[in-house]
Amino acid sequence: MNNMLKNKAERMKENMIEFTRDLIKTPSESLNEKKVAGMVESRMKELEYDMVFQDEWGNVVGVIHGHDAAPTVLLNAHMDTVPPNEIQWSHGPYDAKIENDSIIGAGASDCKSGIAAQLYAGALLKHSLLPLKGNLIVAATVAEENGRSIGVRTLMDHSLPSIGLKPSYAILGEPTGLGLVYGHDGWVNLDIRVEGEQPFHVEDVANGIYKELEESHPFKKNENMGEVYSIQPPQFESRSGIRRGVIQMSQKIYQENDVEELLFNVKKNATYAAENYGAVAVMVDVRQEKQQLFTGKTVAVRNVVNAWTTDPFHPLIERSRQTLAAAGLSAKPIKWQLNKLEMGTAGSVLVNEYKIPTVGFGPGLIDQAHAVDECVPMDNIVKAAYGTAAIVHGLIGIPVFGWTSNEI
Repeated sequence: MNNMLKNKAERMKENMIEFTRDLIKTPSESLNEKKVAGMVESRMKELEYDMVFQDEWGNVVGVIHGHDAAPTVLLNAHMDTVPPNEIQWSHGPYDAKIENDSIIGAGASDCKSGIAAQLYAGALLKHSLLPLKGNLIVAATVAEENGRSIGVRTLMDHSLPSIGLKPSYAILGEPTGLGLVYGHDGWVNLDIRVEGEQPFHVEDVANGIYKELEESHPFKKNENMGEVYSIQPPQFESRSGIRRGVIQMSQKIYQENDVEELLFNVKKNATYAAENYGAVAVMVDVRQEKQQLFTGKTVAVRNVVNAWTTDPFHPLIERSRQTLAAAGLSAKPIKWQLNKLEMGTAGSVLVNEYKIPTVGFGPGLIDQAHAVDECVPMDNIVKAAYGTAAIVHGLIGIPVFGWTSNEI
């Protein structure tokens, strides 16, 4: 079976590479993924998925039905990218230039090669006629980078229930360098607001809070963990007789309940700093904002990504390791080390909010995410498609014996 999948993946290599380059050539910064969504939808239809649709939030969903209603595997990769700083690039970020057997371009590793690999993983299973007991969902989602996984939430809350499917497992096509990744730390953005009628009191309190928080975190970066903390000086405005100062801070978090603990501690210290200034109010909240998707839908966003972990001994991890080893793609389970605040994956949502065992397996290189001259090795795309197909069949496939590629 594995030889059959591998050989078919090699025959599809040219199409995978071409599709990856086409995706890279099409800009799709967060909240502006419309053109890429259309390309993904068209390619799924060309690859003869059993069901293909674009939901009202812009997510593109393809389904390959199995014999039974469950279990169901979700393959997920996001269509949006961060804005590239074109001045720093040695090539145009949307040229999709090939150099040293790698494709260079915005989103090459994070996460357009992941989209291509997952789409073609489904195609490998479909066209190899390998029977599936359960269902396969391939979902290319919107607003992950800037929207804090808006697309995945709407997918889980609305789109998949509308077709009667609920994932039993999820595989993220995020950059893992063909490793098997089972979690990462999180982060949160906080707004510390100081308000009052006396401008000097408000400014003194806000500046005092900023100074205390700045001095209490002398190390903004950690050699092993990258950025761990940042804080901006207070910004002031006056409106309707009220002076207001806002301090913005971001901090890495390591446990799901760290957000509430952090809110409590920051508010306690900030309130203490304001005690001697009379009628000055201090409020600390997770930063919230509204995002408008390319479909016109508006969604409220809370700026927090919780840390998440799938037990490295969970059956999903064990089965994935076994099938990858059998396919000649041995992968040691690791955790993502995210070097920048505000980086994250949909695993935070899938594991913490929907209780779905989740793992990452993708062609992109971890250190290339959001990098200048971002690139992805072309061979990784083919291996990721083949490896993902093997994992999916290991999870929901019906064992086949005695078949050869010539007989199918």
